[in-house]
Amino acid sequence: MKRTSLVTSFCAGLLVALGACGDDPTFQLTFGIDASFQGAHAGDPIAVALVRASDGVVVQEQMGTVSGTATPAASFTFAGLLEEGVAYEVDYWIDSNFGGGTLGVCDATAIDHQWKVTIAAVSADVAITEAHIPNTVVDVCSTFAS
Repeated sequence: MKRTSLVTSFCAGLLVALGACGDDPTFQLTFGIDASFQGAHAGDPIAVALVRASDGVVVQEQMGTVSGTATPAASFTFAGLLEEGVAYEVDYWIDSNFGGGTLGVCDATAIDHQWKVTIAAVSADVAITEAHIPNTVVDVCSTFAS
């Protein structure tokens, strides 16, 4: 009996110590596009990538569809992926195929609209909602190259 209670106490203390030493704060990103995307992009596929700014590593990629009626027109949650003190980018493209292009392929910005959003070093959860501003497109296709 004494050995069991001693082992139990030791294990419980070890778990508490490991939990205290193992804190690795992570935060959530909620990224969305507002209703201004609906006119030009309702029904179009959208790809969103969370990218670590320091080395360009894609942390996670998600896909969805631009809604023609919902607000936001699309929303994505990257839970527990933002690390404290790390800067990120959100690269996203809408497979709009204006004047050509191929479904499922990230084409030039005149065909498939693309944007990049920067996120400074993270210290809390982040929520971003973007408005549709077509004249600010940038090429992010390399982020989504397979």
